[in-house]
Amino acid sequence: MHAATLITDPAEPTLDPRWVEEVRARWNGAAPRWLAEGEAAEIALPTPPSDIDAVWAELQAHGIDLAVGPAEGRRKRLLLADMDSTMIGQECIDELAEVAGIGPQIAAVTARAMNGELAFEPALRERVALLRGLDAGVIDRVLADRITCTPGGRELVATMRAHGATCVLVSGGFTAFTEAVARWLGFDSHRANRLEVDGGRLTGRVAEPILGRAAKRATLEEYCGTLGIAPADVLAIGDGANDLDMLGAAGMGIALHAKPAVAAACDLRINHGDLTAALYLQGYTRAEFRA
Repeated sequence: MHAATLITDPAEPTLDPRWVEEVRARWNGAAPRWLAEGEAAEIALPTPPSDIDAVWAELQAHGIDLAVGPAEGRRKRLLLADMDSTMIGQECIDELAEVAGIGPQIAAVTARAMNGELAFEPALRERVALLRGLDAGVIDRVLADRITCTPGGRELVATMRAHGATCVLVSGGFTAFTEAVARWLGFDSHRANRLEVDGGRLTGRVAEPILGRAAKRATLEEYCGTLGIAPADVLAIGDGANDLDMLGAAGMGIALHAKPAVAAACDLRINHGDLTAALYLQGYTRAEFRA
């Protein structure tokens, strides 16, 4: 059996039952199971339909995300989540650059790197070099004043952990930020790059080796070995090109409000829902959410 899940933005829950019924009838599915009224519903299907992309595009126009996948084994045992523009709403290096007065210069490189137009590692070195001499105390100010958690993140982590999953924040950003964000959201652990500091100021260098696209996938494989699970038991979520190997290796790889090149490469795309969409895709109801 397969499951078709329809999800909309929980801030504006406008999932009309008529759209759910139209999908059910079109694909000869079972009676809908509402995961949250007006927000998310799933339909059991006997076989995967052949016109998923066409129906997905039609529903996008109405603010509805659609995903189809196997119904068996949906609840995952490991969450690997990107941080910047995924678990938080910002790109931390861009926020540091804004404070340093070079925001547009660095943001342009970030956007190209996250869309896969530039190799991640050299692009990161280039951007960090521009921060040389910045007072390291700015990091705490950015955390306090400029960083916001993406809606649904706390529920995603708490609910999966309550059901026995391990949750890891894995970022191409910096440990100075992942340490705080992991603590805020309740992750079991975190991994990221380390900014070098000397005399209270950024040196403009990142400690090697850089955690990039290949390292994110390697983290997935490492945790699978440690936990004794298969990649099929992993949920990975991210938005940038450096997430693609991790998303492709996971049993459930979700592109969340992703860059165009990333969304085009992924079967599971969430453009309207928040991070709780990752729970709905696993078959959780809102009544089961923890926070």
